[in-house]
Amino acid sequence: MSRRLLFTALAIPAVAACSTISELPTDRVAETTLRFANGLPAGTVQLLSNGQTVSVAVAAVGMSPGEHGFHLHTTGKCNAPDFKSAGGHLNPGNASHGSLSPGGKHLGDMPNLTIGPNGSGSAEFALEGNATSVLDSIFDEDGTAVVVHAGPDDYRTDPAGNAGSRIACGVLERI
Repeated sequence: MSRRLLFTALAIPAVAACSTISELPTDRVAETTLRFANGLPAGTVQLLSNGQTVSVAVAAVGMSPGEHGFHLHTTGKCNAPDFKSAGGHLNPGNASHGSLSPGGKHLGDMPNLTIGPNGSGSAEFALEGNATSVLDSIFDEDGTAVVVHAGPDDYRTDPAGNAGSRIACGVLERI
């Protein structure tokens, strides 16, 4: 089965389970392959839009079971081994971090990615804001990276959710 077909098979149930037909994203607007520090693939991420909103769909493989922080980072660079080149979380509104913080959350905050016992997981998350604003923030002059962290995001510790080291990274590319 091709990687794209596998991703579609994983993502469609997640999208269909949380949306009405009129809300379903109709266009893929960006994608990336997540990679571990050793260069091996760790999954795929796609940005989907219905013209009004933007969603992030992820299919991850080869990760330890459990919850992992999953964020958009401010710079489109993924230099191994630590991926610090991706900068901090994408935060165009200068909000605090996390859905549980008094002033949070910012654009780069997403729910934790849950990886099952087999080392894989998939999910789809809506980004807050209208599609034009969100895409302008993601595709600024230095781009945006998607980063998976070693541990779960606590949804409150500023600026990064205390999610631990960065274990996988990919730079979003417009389609």
